[in-house]
Amino acid sequence: MLQLNFLREHTQEVIHRLEKRGNSNYKSLVEEAIELDKQKRDKQAETDGLLSELNKASKEIGMLMKSGDRKAADAAKAKIAEIKTSSQAMKQELTDLELRLHGVLTQIPNVPHALVPPGSTEDDNQVVETAGEIPVMSNDSKPHWELADEYNLIDFQLGVKIAGAGFPVYRGKGAKLQRALINFFLAEAEKSGYEEIIPPFLVNEDSGFGTGQLPDKEGQMYHVTEDDLYLIPTAEVPITNIYRDVILKADELPQKLCGYSPCFRREAGSYGKDVRGLNRLHQFEKVEIVQICKPEESYGLLDEMISHVKGILGKLELPYRVLRLCGGDLSFASAITYDFEVYSAAQKRWLEVSSVSNFETYQSNRLKCRFRGEEKKTALVHTLNGSAMALPRIMAALIENNQTENGIVIPEAIQTFTGFDKIDK
Repeated sequence: MLQLNFLREHTQEVIHRLEKRGNSNYKSLVEEAIELDKQKRDKQAETDGLLSELNKASKEIGMLMKSGDRKAADAAKAKIAEIKTSSQAMKQELTDLELRLHGVLTQIPNVPHALVPPGSTEDDNQVVETAGEIPVMSNDSKPHWELADEYNLIDFQLGVKIAGAGFPVYRGKGAKLQRALINFFLAEAEKSGYEEIIPPFLVNEDSGFGTGQLPDKEGQMYHVTEDDLYLIPTAEVPITNIYRDVILKADELPQKLCGYSPCFRREAGSYGKDVRGLNRLHQFEKVEIVQICKPEESYGLLDEMISHVKGILGKLELPYRVLRLCGGDLSFASAITYDFEVYSAAQKRWLEVSSVSNFETYQSNRLKCRFRGEEKKTALVHTLNGSAMALPRIMAALIENNQTENGIVIPEAIQTFTGFDKIDK
């Protein structure tokens, strides 16, 4: 959530930068928030004035009682009763204004960073880097869903029987490859100084609100209604919420955490859009990296996280490209996001496998996560997260790009984790 003082002091800048998201409604929401904030502050001043008048009248009663002026004392008491009635009504009005203001603020997304290009579709994203060589495949190369069936790696139809579309069953060397990749990603995170966390896979509403999934993505999350809990869409949610309502010491920053988790997404509205095989799932596995840091350090750490993901893809020998997302493609809470895509040789298309984002103070303002500096003053931290990595499309690209007449070759970097260097029929 945007800080109110920033919104108040930089109103036109906020409106201008939000235009990059391509939604004209944000301007009116900002203006409404500013107006409600003014009304709230005016009402607070009026309430404070009444309370001051109440204190003054209370002191006068004591003096009148001592002087024996009963009639004047009774009049003062009547005035106090009147002031109390008015102040109670004003307090309720103030509470109502605060709730309305909070409701409007939750509808305003994060302000895009200056580097974020304007735009509203994927075509407006900027390719900032491309690395690796796209493999040349034979004409009879197969997409991963055919290879998965041929090599008995993934059973998509069995998943449909057990749960429904988008819930694949990994088996045999497919399951082992999946587990090997998870362990490889966690090992790489540990080398980079991240502490491993195994978080809960369900969260409460406060946690969903803290990282910006609620109320924005309520329809995309699986909701356990009886217990009012949500299945996590990413480990970012529980890991970042470790710091909800926490004040950190300056020398404790940055905090670097990573965690493996299954991820659950309803993917409402995505049907018919690149859904074949592993391309779009309701349940998948991912290793997430999270950093909590001082504001002045966050963009240096964003570069560090981007380099971390590049290193993983390089070791997996996958051609990739890095995209800077346009305003309309940013998540609600992100100030800037870089997507990583790997090239799927059999499908002849790029597949998104990671997003690395800086949320600046948007999440920490909701989380009330702060740090105490040398002058003992508190300030909001910056939060960052990244996929390092998401499994399904990495699996898809690895299987497709490494298929040969004699089997599927396993990249050298993960052979110690798989225990085999090739998958045979």
